[in-house]
Amino acid sequence: MSAAQPFFVTTPIYYVNDQPHLGHAYPTVAADVLARFMRLDGRRVRFLTGTDEHGQKVARSAEALGVTPQQFADQVSAAFREMDRLLDISNDDYIRTTEERHLRGVQALWRELERRGEIYLGRFTGWYCVRDEAFYDESELIAGPNGAKLGPTGAEVEWLEEENYFFRLSAWQERLLAWYEANPEAVAPRSRRNEVISFVRSGLKDLSVSRTSFSWGVPVPEHPGHVVYVWLDALINYITALGYPDQRGDYSTFWPADVHVVGKDIIRFHAVYWPAFLMAAGLEPPRRIFAHGWWTIEGQKMSKSLGNGIPPEALVGRYGVDPARYFLLRELPFGNDGDFSHRAVVGRINSDLANGIGNLAQRVLVLIQRNCDGVVPAPDVLSAADEALLAAARGLQPQLREHIAEQAFHLALEAIWRVIAEADRHINDEAPWELRTSDPARMRTVLYALAETLRHLAILLQPFMPGSAARLLDQLAVPPAARQFADLATPLAPGRRLPPPAGIFPRYVETDTAAS
Repeated sequence: MSAAQPFFVTTPIYYVNDQPHLGHAYPTVAADVLARFMRLDGRRVRFLTGTDEHGQKVARSAEALGVTPQQFADQVSAAFREMDRLLDISNDDYIRTTEERHLRGVQALWRELERRGEIYLGRFTGWYCVRDEAFYDESELIAGPNGAKLGPTGAEVEWLEEENYFFRLSAWQERLLAWYEANPEAVAPRSRRNEVISFVRSGLKDLSVSRTSFSWGVPVPEHPGHVVYVWLDALINYITALGYPDQRGDYSTFWPADVHVVGKDIIRFHAVYWPAFLMAAGLEPPRRIFAHGWWTIEGQKMSKSLGNGIPPEALVGRYGVDPARYFLLRELPFGNDGDFSHRAVVGRINSDLANGIGNLAQRVLVLIQRNCDGVVPAPDVLSAADEALLAAARGLQPQLREHIAEQAFHLALEAIWRVIAEADRHINDEAPWELRTSDPARMRTVLYALAETLRHLAILLQPFMPGSAARLLDQLAVPPAARQFADLATPLAPGRRLPPPAGIFPRYVETDTAAS
């Protein structure tokens, strides 16, 4: 693989009307794993996250608090930056839609769409949801209490009549369907692809892309009184962060995006509107949009009213950053819904981490310390069992490449843990503590094979649990310059002195007796 091959991954940019919680942490950690994996695999990576700061909902929230929309956005955007720090996120850029670079890019794309005849002035009459910043057809509404009309998300809608500019979305129906057909991996998982295709086949209506009833947004160029619809504004962040409208430099290197990681609730915006906007402006659509599922909390839907959103500081403070990252990506397939429960997290920490990789590492490193004077032993002739274990470790990287390319994080971790289980069986079968007196050369060979297996595991775990993997590599005396995936081919050098072993994955011991 070429070291120069670029890889561009994005999170959704998070709407500043909400404080960061588990639902934001989840896609951010997933995108971080993709970025770290590709960097370790020799790719030239650009990893983007940020905040979406315009729209009527932000304006109303700021007004309720007696602050300006910009002040409100500044406060919440800072909280998302802190979430990234807490979760050990390795983003290369952080974009805010209130930045000048973004405003320039949005207005440039608008002008291009207008120049190509893709935008026209009309009048919108219909249902609008401020919370979702979305327009809904009558057929999408559901009945609420006392006959109230609600959007499909359960949020209140209001009747809206105003002069708007419209994007000719209806003209893109067949071209979008042709794009899905030609690019079967562009929308994933399959259930979301089917949902998107069904929506487009049902018929597309032209989309209102400006608002005149409020002013907190990007001004529509040459049309005073109009601001750009927040979803057109927000989606353009993915290219303004690359320098658009300048299509040289980072734009030419990294666009189209390799993966947009988004929530399933915003798949329509990313897999229908966004490709249509881009193609209408003569630009390439993204290569892949992956929609993750939703978490419930102890069986309940996350909501502001229940106050059960789990802020990042509580998540990391209770479990630690790497155990939290591990749980989020191991517990369920990335495109599925799942439940986040304290019991499930503790089960993963104690079973998979403390009793799994943690116990294996401690056993091997302590045995080397006690029986080999803390030096990587020189192996004798490897047995068939040693070779089988090492072959399993060496076979992990290609498996992980396939799983990561599909955003199947749970399958990648399952593959790693199968090798951990094989290493555990090997140490139990060979009993190197007994070989010390009966066959010291065999003991050294067994411990070398186990240490080399640990090195593979630690290098490959770096994207998922960067801090813990780094500590394990430190204990194997693997220098920082030798931790890329390309370094997997260079085995541990016998004779290297190891530091005294220290536990990396402690068991979770309950301190709150009231915890569920």
